[in-house]
Amino acid sequence: MKNYKTMKMILLLSLSASAITACSSQGNDKGNTSTSKPSTENNQTEITPPDPFGKYAEPVTVTEVLGFNPPEDSRTPKGITPDQNAYFKDLKEMMNIDVKYKWTVPSSQFEQKFSLAMASGDLPDILELDPKNFEKLKKQDMLADLTEAYEQYASPTLKKYMESDGGFAMKTYNADGKQLAIPAFEDPFLSTQLLWIRKDWLDNLNLQAPTTIDELEKVAEAFVKNDPDQNKQNDTYGISLQKTLFFWGFDVRGLFNGFGAYPSIGDAQTAWIKNGEDKLIPGLIQPEVKTALSKLQSWYQNGILNKEFALKDENKAVEDLTSGKVGISYGEWWYPNWPLNLNIDKDPKAEWIAVQIPGLDGPAKSLVPKIRAGKVFAVNKKAKNPEAAIKMINFYIEMGNKQYLEKNKAENGYVYNWFNPRIYNPAQIETIYTEVNKALDAKQTEITLDDENYKNVADVFKAGTDFLAGNTKDASKGVNWGQYYSRAAKDGGWGTTRKIKESGAFVNNEFYGLPTKTQVEKGAQLDKLMQESFTKIIMGASIDEFDKFVASWKSLGGDDITAEVNAWYGEQAKN
Repeated sequence: MKNYKTMKMILLLSLSASAITACSSQGNDKGNTSTSKPSTENNQTEITPPDPFGKYAEPVTVTEVLGFNPPEDSRTPKGITPDQNAYFKDLKEMMNIDVKYKWTVPSSQFEQKFSLAMASGDLPDILELDPKNFEKLKKQDMLADLTEAYEQYASPTLKKYMESDGGFAMKTYNADGKQLAIPAFEDPFLSTQLLWIRKDWLDNLNLQAPTTIDELEKVAEAFVKNDPDQNKQNDTYGISLQKTLFFWGFDVRGLFNGFGAYPSIGDAQTAWIKNGEDKLIPGLIQPEVKTALSKLQSWYQNGILNKEFALKDENKAVEDLTSGKVGISYGEWWYPNWPLNLNIDKDPKAEWIAVQIPGLDGPAKSLVPKIRAGKVFAVNKKAKNPEAAIKMINFYIEMGNKQYLEKNKAENGYVYNWFNPRIYNPAQIETIYTEVNKALDAKQTEITLDDENYKNVADVFKAGTDFLAGNTKDASKGVNWGQYYSRAAKDGGWGTTRKIKESGAFVNNEFYGLPTKTQVEKGAQLDKLMQESFTKIIMGASIDEFDKFVASWKSLGGDDITAEVNAWYGEQAKN
């Protein structure tokens, strides 16, 4: 009888402990309380579904490589390096995952460094790939099948994001029934080109923001010759330009768009537009490109462009913007968040505004891709824990919830753009814009949204209210302005982009398939040909060099690519 009572007591205590544990897990930080393990580690998960936020029983090390820019937030501790990113400490505590970098380099050196790594086969576990490199590694059978890892470990929120386009992007990176990558796709209008211009310089010279190319030229000339910053020195030029003509930022995609030319969607990817016969033609070799190059050549000659642009990478271009040497730059919605915020903090008089890109007869149309998925995350076939990549994506999304708001701040060493793999809510910026403006218009004192978007929305709401109130207690004017003007201001980066979308002032890049066979084989060679030919023309070579470029581009693989792209386009029409 005594033994029976003892056993009953033990059973009751066990059930009570289980109930307490269950309640605790539901109400607290998922990662810090869970101890579930992947199926590769023990047999417990044969009867228990894997936990997307589960903590490994033993440390798991994954390797990565990184091309990085400086932290965007000026509150980030000075001297911090990517391996010191505070996100890694939380990742360790939540999931027992250690990240080890095989190497890190400034982003401008990443492509060359990664090409060497691919050639030598010395690749990390987790891979951030552009579509061309994805195709190369897929053909070499170097990518892990993530099908099971995704199905078992992707969090409900990650699956919601991946299904928000009907699963189209995921299918694009599925081959023979194997999921080979997780695409980081976003709202295509995030690629919309705008013109960023110093309004304080316009005001100093009694000028208006330009709406045409001719007006832009006059403003840019005035920024060169008429001392727009009123420091009595001849130390400014007009329009920002760096050596890589079509890049992810500080390039001239928008300027070409102003001439009705659509050569590239950035990152060395040729744009494809419809002709009158429902065929796709390469924007890179159309006559409008020649017209734009001719104008760039004249602007180079009269000093509107910096004479040393061919020696400047994006970091040098950013230095000119932040130091007040240049007052005009083409770019996307995010420029206020970085680097224009740095200029605001350095020069209290600086004021930047966004306008629709000037065209030949008035505001022009920007190029917008049908699908924006410039990068994907894949896993090396040799990796021991492919599911760790999925769990790390879950982790990053989870860190957006309200409970982490006061913790993962820049001043505490959290550098979001150094963390990979990183998947966003495809509608993240629109969500921020909508929720922040809803709260501001209703004069709320806090955000009521309560999901994984909370931190992003709350951060911008706080920055916006502080900026509008002139409060710099918690952040500088530039930091507050940058977050607010990029994401929430109705006349800011995303606000202006929304107006362009609603008015239909855009042209679509119609090709959204994976790189074709010839693009993979000869794309780099053709891009180098373009870069060298265009740069020579801008710096003074005969404009007829463009015609020679077109002939070379076509004969060296361009015609084959055009045929392959149109074969893909024809298949889409049948679906």
